Amino acid sequence: MYESSLWINGRAIEETAAARIDVVNPATEELLGTAPTAGPAEVAAAVEAAQHGFDVWSRTTPWDRAIVLRRIAALMRERAEDLVTLVTLEIGKTRLESRIEVTAATEYFDWAAEEARRLGGYFRSGRTAGSRLEVDHEPVGIVLALAAWNYPIILASRKLAMSLAAGCSVILRPAEEAPGCVSALIRCLHDAGVPAGVVNLLIGSPGAVVEPLMANPAVRKVSFTGSTRVGQLLVAQSAHTVKRLTMELGGHAPFIVLADADVEKAASMAVTARMRCAGQVCTAPSRFYVDRSIGEAFTERVTALSRALKVGNGMDDSVQMGPLATRRQQERAQRLVADARDRGARVTCGGGRPLGFNAGYFFEPTVLTNLPDAAAILHEEPFTPIAAIVTVENAEEAVRRANAVEFGLAAYVFGRSSDAIGRVTSKLQVGVIGVNTVAVAMAEMPFGGVKQSGYGREGGVESIHDFLSTKFVHHAPG
Repeated sequence: MYESSLWINGRAIEETAAARIDVVNPATEELLGTAPTAGPAEVAAAVEAAQHGFDVWSRTTPWDRAIVLRRIAALMRERAEDLVTLVTLEIGKTRLESRIEVTAATEYFDWAAEEARRLGGYFRSGRTAGSRLEVDHEPVGIVLALAAWNYPIILASRKLAMSLAAGCSVILRPAEEAPGCVSALIRCLHDAGVPAGVVNLLIGSPGAVVEPLMANPAVRKVSFTGSTRVGQLLVAQSAHTVKRLTMELGGHAPFIVLADADVEKAASMAVTARMRCAGQVCTAPSRFYVDRSIGEAFTERVTALSRALKVGNGMDDSVQMGPLATRRQQERAQRLVADARDRGARVTCGGGRPLGFNAGYFFEPTVLTNLPDAAAILHEEPFTPIAAIVTVENAEEAVRRANAVEFGLAAYVFGRSSDAIGRVTSKLQVGVIGVNTVAVAMAEMPFGGVKQSGYGREGGVESIHDFLSTKFVHHAPG
């Protein structure tokens, strides 16, 4: 039975005066169930609870916070299959992809537990005899955490783990497409011993939930994952109360294949990274810049591997790619392919809804070549299972094209020459780079972008400090 609830002050709330929202299975277009949403009363109650929770949690020692964080990770592992099922039902990704997501999410709580124990200030001798300089790090306050729908568990976990490690309280708003799995995640937190009020969950529209919280001066920090357009709105809304922001925004990752690259390895990883979660990954490579000398071989192999993928309902363990999460994503894919075709591009595989699927937001793994510079897919974040391949004359052209968009989240470089790779990576305007790998997000390392892909980092030692304020005290002799 499908369940979803708000969480305020340690209690699950399954009914409110506000309207309920429908949650649809993208593989079948059938109704999974409905979820309660927050109105003004729930928003006000969540802020009050978070203020009380902050008073309690900020005074909890880092070592005790670490114990709770480890319990959260342990409970998530115990309940992993339930979380996996909910993610697959709500978002459509395969059970394997959902399992990888849940596993990675637990690692953020484990990592944050270790980092919490390392938090502390420091002292320096002053400039005059008997004086002392003290620096301390204090939790910033109430955090508004806004998670996207494509990785509902891991995106929420990144924000929750780092906030809790720092000693902050949190009001989390999940995407309306995936409230059930995040509600189940919050139950893990409360069952692990997070005090009442420290973590609160509000489901609802941006107008009902986000806007009043952005206007509330009690909310001191915002951590957002989503589109650049929405990120820009949040930056503007934050100005009046001068909130601190972590913005993980859109991406349009270049995948550069140098002349000496292992074509088989590059093609295999290209398909894996592009088509996982039906292409709905902010770091997924979407613009493939391939040296002309190996362009034909690379395109043929990517096409063959993409065509061989089994598409279907993610609940079937034999399926390799599920549906897109929403109808608007399916329509975006159709629009991008139509635009490319109209401009003379060649579709080497895919290009539409797969045969035999009369329901569900399915779209074929698609490969486009012969793309003119004006093609929309080379400028817009596609977030769909479409690979756009462009041949280039040399690495310099690849870098120039890679940097030509305003996105700067991730990039990938494949080749054998360390000197050539070094020249490319030093010039790429992005926050994370994979060299002969597509693994660029992990708990122990900082993750985030530059330019219009945002600022701030999630993961690594840098991320916790985004939730801390620095205080300097100068002690002079009395």
